[in-house]
Amino acid sequence: MSNTKNTAPSAAEPDRKPHILVVDDDERLRQLLSRFLVESGFLVSTATDAREARGILNHLAYDLIILDVMMPGEDGMSLTRSLKGEGFLTPILLLTALGETEQRISGLEAGADDYLPKPFEPRELLLRINAILRRMAVRPPEKQAAEIKFGKWVLDQDRGELVDGRNRVPLTAVESTLVRALASRKGEVISREELAALCDLNASERTIDVQVTRLRKKVEEDPKMPRYIQTVRGKGYVLWSD
Repeated sequence: MSNTKNTAPSAAEPDRKPHILVVDDDERLRQLLSRFLVESGFLVSTATDAREARGILNHLAYDLIILDVMMPGEDGMSLTRSLKGEGFLTPILLLTALGETEQRISGLEAGADDYLPKPFEPRELLLRINAILRRMAVRPPEKQAAEIKFGKWVLDQDRGELVDGRNRVPLTAVESTLVRALASRKGEVISREELAALCDLNASERTIDVQVTRLRKKVEEDPKMPRYIQTVRGKGYVLWSD
C-alpha cells in the first residue's frame, strides 16, 4: 500500500465532487448504492472484494470507503484493521448485517469511522456520509488557528496526524475531531453526550468510550494509566496538557 497514506484528497476543495469507493460482493446492492450516490452528487468507484479494493487503492485516493463487512475471503473487518494498521487515513463506513452492539463496536475498534446496520434507508446512509465528510473538512478559522498541543504531541490539522518530533501518528477522522473537541476545552470535563455532538456522531456512550480507548492507544505510554486523556467517573473525559 505504497501510495495510500499521504494521497487522500483534500477536503478543502469546494468545487470537487467527493469520490467514494463502494466495496461489496453483492452486485445488486453495489449497483443500487452506486446509482443512488451518483444521483446524490458523488463520484463513485466500485470493487467486488477486498483484493480488488486493495488494487484500486494502490493507485487512486478517495474521500470515503463504504465497505461491507460480510464478504468472502478477506472480510470488511479484517480489511479495515489492515488498512488502518498501515496508516491509511481515508475514512471507512462499514455496512453490517450484524445487529449486536458488541459486534458493531468491534468495527469501530478495527478503525472504522462509522457503521450502518442493514437494512438501511438511503437517506440515513447519506446523513452518515455527510457527517463523516464534515468531520474531514473541519478546520479552525484562520484567526483561531492556534496550535493544538498536549504533552509531547502536536496535532497536524491538515494531515490529521499527531506529531512527536520526527514521529507521526495517523488519526482517523473521528479521532482527529475528538482531539480538537477535547483540546478546545482543555482541563474541562466534557460529557460523553457532548463529545458525541461535538464529533458529529450518532453515538452511544459505549461508542464514545471505544473512540477514546483507540485514541489512548496512540497517545499514551500506558493506555491503562492515561496521562493526557483521563476519565472522570460519572461525568465524562478531560484532556490535560501535562
